[in-house]
Formats: sequence, C-alpha cells, structure tokens
Amino acid sequence: MNEGIEYRIKRVQAGEIQDYAYIVKEHQRQIFVYCWRILGSEQEAEEAVQDIFVSAFEKISMYKPTVGFSSWLYKMAYHHCLNLIRRKSLQRKFKMTLFNSTNMTSDSAAQVMERQLFSEPLSRALSQLNAEERNLLVLRIFEEKSFGEIGEIMNKSEEAIKKKYGRTKTKLKKMMEPIKEDPKCVNYKTELRNKV
Repeated sequence: MNEGIEYRIKRVQAGEIQDYAYIVKEHQRQIFVYCWRILGSEQEAEEAVQDIFVSAFEKISMYKPTVGFSSWLYKMAYHHCLNLIRRKSLQRKFKMTLFNSTNMTSDSAAQVMERQLFSEPLSRALSQLNAEERNLLVLRIFEEKSFGEIGEIMNKSEEAIKKKYGRTKTKLKKMMEPIKEDPKCVNYKTELRNKV
C-alpha cells in the first residue's frame, strides 16, 4: 500500500478536502488509460474519469484500507465502464430498431486514430470480446494487476479469474490469427492483367 496516498485519504476523510487533488493527480492518468482501453474512445474515457473521481470523492468515507486504494478505484472504474458499455449497447439496439437500418455514419478521423493507437488486429479482437473479458485482459496485461487484485475489482475468486483469463487469452489469440485465403480465390487485378 502507498502510505502517502493512505495518509491523504485519512486527511480527506477527516474533512481536509484539498488533499483530494493529490489523490486525483496520482491516479488520474492510469484510470484514464484504463477507461480508454475499455471504452475505446478518448472522449468517453475523459468523461468517465471525471465521473469516477467525483463518485470516489463522494464515497471516500466508505473506503477501508483492507484493500489498496488503487484496487478500490479500479473497481469503481470497472463498474462505471460496464454501465457505460451496457447503456451504449442499449442505445445502439434502440436506434437500430427505431430506424430499422445499419449505422450509416462513417468513422471520424479521431476514431480512426484511436483504433491505430491500440494496433488494428488487437483493437478489432478486443472489440469482439464481451465487456467482462475485455476488462479482464486490460487489467491483467495493460494495467499489470495480480489475479488477486482483479478478483477484488471484479467480485470473483482468484481461481475463477485465472481460469477465465486462460480461456479469454486463448479466445483472443484465435481471433488475432490471420485469415488464410482460399487458394482457389483469384485476385481481380491479376485476372485483369492476364486478360490484357
């Protein structure tokens, strides 16, 4: 446990709210990156981080040092991001039923850049995982959390997390394998060159 953070938390809990700025400064970047990886959008991640830190401030009196503050904060971020993903999914379903058509808008330049930041094959594969699987991989690989910490964050046992992680990693590897082209398929340009 980070003793400096724990000291600041006790001060905030005692009413010294100006010390909360130090806590935010220490954790803001890592929570932002975590949210960005989960949500896939820089703007959504920025908004999520603000909401998470406001919520953490409101609930800081409930924090007990039995778990690390970082794990407590990640747990809050995990649940917040899950709620955002569920809400977005419901909105997407509602729009599809309302307009009875596929999404006709193209990606913005910012969305294209965001995808490139996380490597196209990995980004594509992560987007095909469900929210829980994506969170598990992000916490373990990118955030380098232990299985015990991830269990705390996701409200599951350490053993269940280890098993789920193994299955999810295998699933992700299969998704990232290059698609093998059928040798019977003929390239259109090659066919045209041969005719000329």
